Amino acid sequence: MSVKRFANWKSLALGLALLGLAGCNQEKAEAPEVVRPVKVVEVTKPDEGRVLQYSGSIRARTEIAMGFRVDGKVTKRLVDVGQRVKPGDVLARLDPIDYELSVQQAQAQLASAEKQVEISRLALNRAQILQEKSITSQSTLEQSQLSYDQAVASRDAAKSSLEQAQNRVAYTVLTSDVDGIVTATSAEAGQVVAAGASVVTVAQDGAKEVAIAVPETDIGEFRVGKTVQAGFWSHSSLALQGKVREIAGSADSQSRTFAVRISLPDDPSVLLGMTASISVKTDDAKPAFVLPIAALSRQGDQSVVWLVDRQTETVKPHPVTVAGFTGEGVRVTTGISMGDLVVAAGTQFMREDMKVRLYEGDMRSAQEPQAPVSLTQS
Repeated sequence: MSVKRFANWKSLALGLALLGLAGCNQEKAEAPEVVRPVKVVEVTKPDEGRVLQYSGSIRARTEIAMGFRVDGKVTKRLVDVGQRVKPGDVLARLDPIDYELSVQQAQAQLASAEKQVEISRLALNRAQILQEKSITSQSTLEQSQLSYDQAVASRDAAKSSLEQAQNRVAYTVLTSDVDGIVTATSAEAGQVVAAGASVVTVAQDGAKEVAIAVPETDIGEFRVGKTVQAGFWSHSSLALQGKVREIAGSADSQSRTFAVRISLPDDPSVLLGMTASISVKTDDAKPAFVLPIAALSRQGDQSVVWLVDRQTETVKPHPVTVAGFTGEGVRVTTGISMGDLVVAAGTQFMREDMKVRLYEGDMRSAQEPQAPVSLTQS
């Protein structure tokens, strides 16, 4: 091969190499920048602080467990749960036969005692006449007087026994003492009950309360007289202000919770047995923004969220302070402000200054403002 031909081949190879290099640079320059679609929420106003919520039931302030004052066999129960009663209404009856026999026995004992009083009175009168005529001694008169006094005392005791026996007969009929509603029954016809055992429970008309159970970790947030908010599952639009009326002095041995009673204002819509939700604002409550839990990520030991720059459509991490968690998400006290756009999902794929694109229809774009997914108040 001649020197001239070798130089031509060398020039051709060099030209092809330069052309290939130029093509690679052009392809690299023309490669499109990756823009990741993201879902965001716009930060709205902060909440009022950490709120404790408990579910409870509506109860009457006064519930009376009514029972017989004597024991015996139940012959009738005349009321059922939910029935309204008033003073004097008969709730249940016992078999009175044994107590009626006791009345007859007491009547016979009283009749015998009264006869004994008559005999003693006649003996005393005779002793007085004979003592006035100095026929009998003073001691005989005193003995007659003592016998008479003893007979009178026995008669009085027999009267009391008769009254007690008659009362026991009356106690075989259980009547209501108050206006109210029957909330529970504990005995049926044919059942033998002890004196004082609950047979019918009546919720007295008047003030109503919400009974809740509070764990020991939160009981310090409750004090008598504290104002709370009450909502009702059956009336979503009804909200009442209640006050803590009573706090149990010790925890339940099984659930380890404290019984708390919340008094409510009178409202005809609130019925016994309804389910209520009690919201209690903590004493050291601090306002915080509520974000979805998926919006929170970590860089080292620091909690961060990714904020979208509306102008450049890029994301940057911002350190935040987490105050706690609620049913709606995580509570953040510092690091964000109202109006910020926070990446709500896919934070593990974010890197600083990454270009992002908001979902159309679901996101608020910097170019085409739309209704954002807002954060609600907890």
